[in-house]
Amino acid sequence: MNSFDSQLQSDVWSDWLLHIRHGDDPAHEQALHVELKHQVDRVLAGARLAPGMTLADIGTGDGQIGLSAIDRIGPSLRVLMTDISAPLLRHTEALAVERKIRDQCAFIQCSAESLDGIEDGAVDAVTTRAVLAYVPDKMAALREFHRILRPGGRLSIAEPILRDDAIEASSLRKVVEGLPEKAGDNFFHLLHRWKSAQFPDTEEKISESPIANYGERDLVRFTLDAGFVDVHMEFHIDVRPAAVTSWDVLLGSSPHPWAPRLADILATQFTVDERLFFEQILRPQVEARRLVTAERTAYLTALKSLR
Repeated sequence: MNSFDSQLQSDVWSDWLLHIRHGDDPAHEQALHVELKHQVDRVLAGARLAPGMTLADIGTGDGQIGLSAIDRIGPSLRVLMTDISAPLLRHTEALAVERKIRDQCAFIQCSAESLDGIEDGAVDAVTTRAVLAYVPDKMAALREFHRILRPGGRLSIAEPILRDDAIEASSLRKVVEGLPEKAGDNFFHLLHRWKSAQFPDTEEKISESPIANYGERDLVRFTLDAGFVDVHMEFHIDVRPAAVTSWDVLLGSSPHPWAPRLADILATQFTVDERLFFEQILRPQVEARRLVTAERTAYLTALKSLR
């Protein structure tokens, strides 16, 4: 297989979404799908789809929103599924073929910032879930969403807000800078090494990172500046026991597509003794289900003005 063929088989987006997000563990994958269904349902509720409409699902990924929309509305709904990832588009197209709804779908490879394959005013609704977080120019993407919507069309999105994860990594940096790193007593140093490999941990890095340099209020401002009206945003913070309860799943997963897996961090940035010490402390917490996570999600809806 040459490099071009290999690139067609997978990329960073498909690798993460189809494998790394759930650590290649079927049980955890199913649990994640159940957990994410409430986000999909909220996005579709905000889109207010009706028979005969056209939906543009931007950054469709594995097609959860677009395919669920067809399940809800039926054979008269047309869905334009865009993604920057060719492997993910092929994966989702295969699912559409399997469900016998391929003729209701169009698959367009492009970035959210440049929806050249969709004409002005061509769609009734635009949806995203965990897409703008990875877009460097969020204003450009929202202007494109506005352009392709018909007058009166609806925008409905759910976006993770990851800034606090970066702030926590930055806080850990400040903690460990004041602590001596002594053999056998360096858990916070190791914890920082893990978190800083997955999230920016300085003000400069945070300001340069698409996943961390904005918050929920910025999404509202960007949406208004893009020309939308009737903007409504709900910010949800859900603190709950961590979904990952297996050490192997924790090792094989990562929190977002640009983050290395914990196993890779341990292999490249930890000594053998550090890995053993880190596992000795953290693994019992994981397997006893004592870890807690905070999920921060911005749900936003808006309209394109009739004028």
